Amino acid sequence: MSTPEPMRAASEGPAVRHAAVIGGGPAGLMAAEELARAGLAVTVHERMPSVGRKFLMAGRGGLNLTHSEPLERFVTRYGTAADWIAPMLEALPPATLTRWCEGLGQQTFVGSSGRVFPNAFKASPLLRAWLSRLDHLGVGIETRHLWRGWDANGSLAFTGPDGPLSVRADVTVLALGGASWPRLGSDGGWVGVLRAAGAAVADLVPANVGVLIRWSDVVAARFHGEPLKRIAITHQGRTVRGEAILTRGGLEGGVIYALGPAIRAALAQDKHAHLTLDLRPDLGQAALADKLAGPRDGASLATILRKRAGLSPVAAGLVREAGPVPGEPHALAQRVKAVPLTVTGLSAFDRAISSAGGVQHSSVDERLMLNVRPGVFVAGEMLDWEAPTGGYLLQASFASGLFAARGALDWLAGQPPA
Repeated sequence: MSTPEPMRAASEGPAVRHAAVIGGGPAGLMAAEELARAGLAVTVHERMPSVGRKFLMAGRGGLNLTHSEPLERFVTRYGTAADWIAPMLEALPPATLTRWCEGLGQQTFVGSSGRVFPNAFKASPLLRAWLSRLDHLGVGIETRHLWRGWDANGSLAFTGPDGPLSVRADVTVLALGGASWPRLGSDGGWVGVLRAAGAAVADLVPANVGVLIRWSDVVAARFHGEPLKRIAITHQGRTVRGEAILTRGGLEGGVIYALGPAIRAALAQDKHAHLTLDLRPDLGQAALADKLAGPRDGASLATILRKRAGLSPVAAGLVREAGPVPGEPHALAQRVKAVPLTVTGLSAFDRAISSAGGVQHSSVDERLMLNVRPGVFVAGEMLDWEAPTGGYLLQASFASGLFAARGALDWLAGQPPA
């Protein structure tokens, strides 16, 4: 992206056209920047007292901006939406997003897993620099503006600090987010508005979220918050290695999130999903049985599992949770490598990192303009796509914001001046 240039005064040429961006997250702010660079008068309308709240929250544990893997592999992370997302990622690929970040004075580094982070590791320095750039470009930001849809005259209807108000815009970009972390502003309240307007919107459901498992009272109380490291979980023939956290209500973490879409589908069909937990995926069953063999010499099961199988207390607890523990080494090794887990549901939206569902592909054109509302474009998590953690969520949000803005400019170029 180019260095910001001073905006031309309206008196020097044709009347300046106005763009409304609704939603002040990464997708909305990226759209606002692109529209302002094209010379439009841009106002961002945000329902919360400040913009970028979910963005800042995402950066608390380290802002995973994007991922360094090749684009052809990157695109596959979006599953069934890959073909739809691909043009957006081509418009703003990961390497370009990294340069954009560095253009804001925030140098980046690639972690050992290939994930890309700003050197500051937090989102706040990047957001401050970005808002300064947007201010230089003349972007206005109106907070505490709750979008209600359109009024009888086709104007955007808001409830602001002083009550109802209407806003006329030549073009609009909707970037209101999904429904995860609702306390930060994205609660999915827009779904009914767009459905009433005639758009097809898939139900919003939690994604990158923990699963519910009915632990015994002992396990739930004793091991809540304990990590399960270097494990593997299998569901419907697919195995994912990584880590998880045991919660009072189930499990959450990267291995669970990676299997999320398939688990969600199984729950929708059967009301439950069956997982198999391997507590020593780095060791074959026969080799593990050899380690477990031999006299116990009065050692407790917990000691045997800790010293011979290398299991943590929480892992040993899950071996016992699955039922009577077999004493024979091969049977015990089989239990360690195949602990059965039954998932009964998903955690709520307030514990979800993202959401799936949203405006369906059929409801927008190739520029992301709503078929039922010419001049209105949709970006970010409002669209019906999902991705795992690892930089893919933010990358697609940024890219779709830029793509929607360019689509808006393309559409606006064909419209006669008001």
